[in-house]
Amino acid sequence: MLDAKAKEIVNGIDDKMQEAVMFLEEDLKTYRLGKANPSVFNNVVANYYGTPTPIPQMASVSAPDAKTLAIQPWDKGMIKIIEKAIIDANLGLTPQNNGEIIRCTVPALTEERRKDLVKKAKASGENAKVVVRNARREAIDMLKKAEKNDGMSEDTEKEAENEVQKVTDKNIKVIDDLVAAKEKEILTV
Repeated sequence: MLDAKAKEIVNGIDDKMQEAVMFLEEDLKTYRLGKANPSVFNNVVANYYGTPTPIPQMASVSAPDAKTLAIQPWDKGMIKIIEKAIIDANLGLTPQNNGEIIRCTVPALTEERRKDLVKKAKASGENAKVVVRNARREAIDMLKKAEKNDGMSEDTEKEAENEVQKVTDKNIKVIDDLVAAKEKEILTV
């Protein structure tokens, strides 16, 4: 049975690991997969009166059909700036504006682009795993320190280490599943 200190360490590390998983999940949503998805602009930043601002915070972003993205800035003066930010983001989209709305036609993905996206997804998954493993190492260090300084029993410390390993394995599996699902989605033509 874990004592309060050990539970606190295990729960804190689980929260850290889940943050890494959620970050990966959000990152994978931004991949452009040949169909219109407004979230591709979530990480595209434009200069909004001197402040770097994500496009969805300065415009309405929608997908009127499967191959088109429409961006309607709330301030018409921002059209050129948003257009430039999209080009600079190198998303493979070519923005066209009519003075009120920016439209981007989403081209079909080439085989080469699909392979690049799979590599990128796997790299993001690896980065998330590194964060999870670092959190595990941090938890084990905290447990060893608690055993040494706070009088935690050796049995409790070992049991807590096992719990940390279970939490680590669970989060690594979630990361693997997310990357595998995204890979399958990318390679589906």
